[in-house]
Amino acid sequence: MKDSFKIPQLLLRCALGITFLTPVSDRLGLLGAPGTGNIEWGNWGNFINYTTTLMPFLDRPMVNIMGGIATVSELLIGILLIIGFKTKYAALGASLLTLTFILFMIFSVGIQKPINFGVFTATTASFLLSRMPNYNWSLDNLLKKKES
Repeated sequence: MKDSFKIPQLLLRCALGITFLTPVSDRLGLLGAPGTGNIEWGNWGNFINYTTTLMPFLDRPMVNIMGGIATVSELLIGILLIIGFKTKYAALGASLLTLTFILFMIFSVGIQKPINFGVFTATTASFLLSRMPNYNWSLDNLLKKKES
């Protein structure tokens, strides 16, 4: 059977990877100052303030930890998707992480925020990517060829 997913899976991997790395860059202040352009947070403090609204049942130190866990997870997932390493697991993790974001957003700020941020799309696209049969132009594929 011909693998007709070669280019779509590559584009999907890259798009999702960028989707995870961009907010990380934003919250670390790498994309610009708060309030400029399309900057959502612009620094860690603003990101944690927003995270506090999503997790009002947690105290500030715990929100910092959860924000750190989310940031490290998004950074790792973004990199793994772009380079195509452990792609199936990275994509599944991306789907579960963004599904968690959806739930927290819906229960704290309503359904419009996850829609505006494209979180439903990222969740579904990540799950779809996790079900792809092959990841061409990836480290996974390169390592599989070396093992053969």
